[in-house]
Amino acid sequence: MKILLVDDSKTMRNIQRKSLTALGEVEFAEAGDGVEALEVIGATPQGFGLVLIDWNMPRMDGLTLVGKIRSADKKTPLIMCTTEAEKTRILDALKAGVNNYLMKPFTPEALVEKVRQTLEKAKAVVA
Repeated sequence: MKILLVDDSKTMRNIQRKSLTALGEVEFAEAGDGVEALEVIGATPQGFGLVLIDWNMPRMDGLTLVGKIRSADKKTPLIMCTTEAEKTRILDALKAGVNNYLMKPFTPEALVEKVRQTLEKAKAVVA
């Protein structure tokens, strides 16, 4: 499976990558903001099995990115990984099309569990 990590913090992307190697055979692509993420998605014709998206980033924030991804792709599972904890913000992200939401800071175990839940739900919808 190929996972796209979108976060302006290289440290956070490293933490995500290290944590998600627990899933087994995983390839990673990375982007530092929404604009770069769209470029990476455009350059990856086979697509991604999952995209982890930070909310607060320069040039294009996560919520805008989710909207742009969803306008072209309704199926790829998206998880918002963010410090944004307000209920209204979480609802905004869900309405925009994220499949799941994970609060920072998180443990590696919490990240892996959230990814597994999201992928299981996505498989159930396809099946």
